[in-house]
Amino acid sequence: MIDVAALRALRSVAALGTLARAADELGFTASAVSQQIKRLEREVGVPVLAPAGRGVVLTPAGQAVVDSAPEVFQALEHCAEAARSVADGAPRGTLRVVSFSTAVRGLLAPTVAELSARYPDLRLHISEQDPEQALHSVEAGTADLALIHDADGLPVALPPSMLQRHIHTDVGDVVHSRSHPLAAVERPLTGADLVGHAWVTSPPGTVCHQWFRRLFGNAPEDPDVRHLIDDFSTQLSLVASGDVIALIPRLARPPLREDLMSRVLRRAPKREIFAAWRRSAHASPAIQAVLRELGSVES
Repeated sequence: MIDVAALRALRSVAALGTLARAADELGFTASAVSQQIKRLEREVGVPVLAPAGRGVVLTPAGQAVVDSAPEVFQALEHCAEAARSVADGAPRGTLRVVSFSTAVRGLLAPTVAELSARYPDLRLHISEQDPEQALHSVEAGTADLALIHDADGLPVALPPSMLQRHIHTDVGDVVHSRSHPLAAVERPLTGADLVGHAWVTSPPGTVCHQWFRRLFGNAPEDPDVRHLIDDFSTQLSLVASGDVIALIPRLARPPLREDLMSRVLRRAPKREIFAAWRRSAHASPAIQAVLRELGSVES
């Protein structure tokens, strides 16, 4: 019979390309992963990996094993969840959650205390991961639940083995000091209102920088970007100087000082946030409890 841990190791190696990366993901040494793969090869009777430069590639037999792996893991998880669901149905154990940073701050952190109070036998283990990596972790079985966002307005490409639920819409607002000239504008801000002001913004390659550039898509000249800062608390410190303004997602925004104002945009940038989990784990009382709690977080 094929060893489940060895099968999981092969799937990670196939996804990540090297024994070392798979070992990091699984929490083993590269030597331990190598031994698991060799054990799998003895069990199936044929090589499943071949060297390729500094990495490895699947043999045709290895690819066939990896292609069949999701059915094996789903069947095993169905068994476990069936056992839990016919018991008392109370969420218990450790639920491994992976999420991008602003969702940790704005969605997960506010739920932890309530979940602990309602379900004292449930423990959340939260790790920060970008959406693509988070989906891989859940699909590979190294995490149970992922919080992800759409890619610049494009729907999330979800593997067939996973389910998702929309849980939140994050919106970007402009923040400026109360002494800034924009404080005199008593309506939602437009793109025209923003022209000619100096900015602190997130670095290129981030979702917030994409939002920022879109605000000036039809502007006759490039915006005046004075600072590129990834940390939003630091951005707000610079905004408090009165020289610059910032575009900050609501989920990422710390409580504002009294000398700062948050302003709604007439055409505010948005991103949709989803929870994603394996189909085979859908009956998990722990997953369902966290989904219910996330659904109660105020926008």
